[in-house]
This record gives sequence, C-alpha cells and structure tokens, in this order.
Amino acid sequence: MAEPTLRVGAIDCGTNSIRLLVADIDPATGSLVDLHRRMEIVRLGHGVDRTGVIAPESMERTLRVTREYAVTCRELGAERVRFVATSASRDARNAEEFISGVRTAFQEDFGAEVAPEVVSGQEEASLSFSGATGGLAALGVRGPYLVVDLGGGSTEFVRGTDHVEASRSVDIGCVRLTERHLATDPPTQAEIEAATADIDAAIDLAEQSVPFDGVATLVGLAGSVTTITAHLLRLPAYSAERVHLTRSTPEAMIAASSDLLSMTRAERAALPYLHPGRVDVIGAGGLVWRRIVARVAQRSGITEIVTSEHDILDGIALSQLSR
Repeated sequence: MAEPTLRVGAIDCGTNSIRLLVADIDPATGSLVDLHRRMEIVRLGHGVDRTGVIAPESMERTLRVTREYAVTCRELGAERVRFVATSASRDARNAEEFISGVRTAFQEDFGAEVAPEVVSGQEEASLSFSGATGGLAALGVRGPYLVVDLGGGSTEFVRGTDHVEASRSVDIGCVRLTERHLATDPPTQAEIEAATADIDAAIDLAEQSVPFDGVATLVGLAGSVTTITAHLLRLPAYSAERVHLTRSTPEAMIAASSDLLSMTRAERAALPYLHPGRVDVIGAGGLVWRRIVARVAQRSGITEIVTSEHDILDGIALSQLSR
C-alpha cells in the first residue's frame, strides 16, 4: 500500500526576507506539490554587518510575520514544520533572543514547538542544491550544475549533478554590500569599484573550494537573481511562473544586471516587477550577479544560465522526508 502524502511547512528566514512554503510531498517519488507560498521583506539583517546585533525593529517585524506563518501552518494542517535561519542569525550576538521568540510564536500559534535551526553555510548550500536541481535533468538541463544562491548577507556556491560535490558559502550579498559600499543614488564609480573588490575576493575564495571549470549549467537562485531575470524579460508584473526555468545567455544577464545597478532609486521603484523591499538593494544584487556570471562564463565557457524559483525553501520542505 502506498504511503500517504506528507504535508509539511518550510520556512526560510534570511537576511532580507522570510518565506513560507506549505506543500504535500509524495514519499515514494519525492515530488512536491505547493499548497501555499508567501514571501515578506523583513530586513532581519539590517545593520548586522555594522553593529553585530539584530535591531529591535527588525526583530519585531520578523517575529510578527513568524506568528502569521505559524497560524497558516496550523490552518493548512502541516504535520511537520522546519524553520531554517541563515546569515543574519549566524552573525548576530543576540541570535538567541530571536530563536527564543520563534520558539514561543510556534508554541502559541501552531500548537507545537518549532525551534529555528541556524544552519551552517554547508547545510544551507546542500538544501539550496536539492531544491534547485530536482527535476532539471528530466527537462534536459545538463549537469554538472553550479548552483548560486545569492542572498542578502551571504552567497552559496554549490557544484554537483545528482548530489553535492563541493560547496562554499561566502559573506557577500545584496544587503551587506549595499550597507558597506553603495551609499550614493545611483552608486558612484568609486563605490562600485570598492564593492567589486570585495565581490571578486569572495568569488576567489569560493573558487578555491568549488571548481568552476567543466560546469555545464549555471543555476541562479533567490530574490536578486529572479528580479534581474524579470527585468531581462521586461515583465508587466512579477510572475514566478514566467521567471522559473528562464534560460538566458551570460551576455543578456550581465546587461540586465548592469542596467539595474545604473538606475536611480526612483527609476527602480517604478519598475512593475520589482518588490518594494528590494528597491534599495537590487543594485548591489546586480553587481554581485554580473561578476559571478562573468567569472563562471570565463572559466567554463557556459552559454546558458537557468533561473530557478525552486531553491532552499523547496530543499527545506524535501528534507523533512528523511527526518
């Protein structure tokens, strides 16, 4: 007799956003059917690079949304919930206060304790890889894949075909670099050069652990990459369905990234596919992504980039089959 589907909740709490997925998983095939996806920009990591602590208002915003997610998981009948916290929660001195707040929110609004896991960069990379690459081979997308998850505070590089062969997390992201370097609207050439030096040093570090040569397909994940892809497509409004599995050339992706970097804040805010919470940080996201794309293309000769809407959130959901 076939095993019944497992209904799970998955939460990815990053530096810039907190996202929820409630899905049914078929234990026999590992296939995942979405019931509910939601994303909110909460800026948990705002200022953490400078101060070393999560700001009270950022903590309050994130815990308020966490309570809403706990209610959704209860109402939709999730049997298991996994809450993964990434870069900001690794870096902040008051991370324990945040973890305690999440535990209380779920105890009160879900009815069971859910302890957030502040995962290592290596675990984060593995979850991103499984979420992003599941099903790519069946669509004719060739490996080895280099999966790049470009976040607010960190970026994960993961190489593999049917499993992770090498991974590295580095401390570059759209929020961290905006706060560190890009103060002018639009950024000055000097600011861009200073940020680029940080980015290139981080890519050098990643490449020490994760070889770029021989990669067949670069797979880009997370809000900066999906937004840049929406800009490349000039969508009338953001559409996850249109963005997911978009294939583009390195040249087109670099051009779209550069365009967003050169815009003023007002010009970016007027774009119909740009989430208001990304207006201030997408320029830095574009700068990081164009440097990564250029380096990988130079090393491997790739001619195609795939953008995926399936990422660490899907990996968090799928990981619950084996827990």
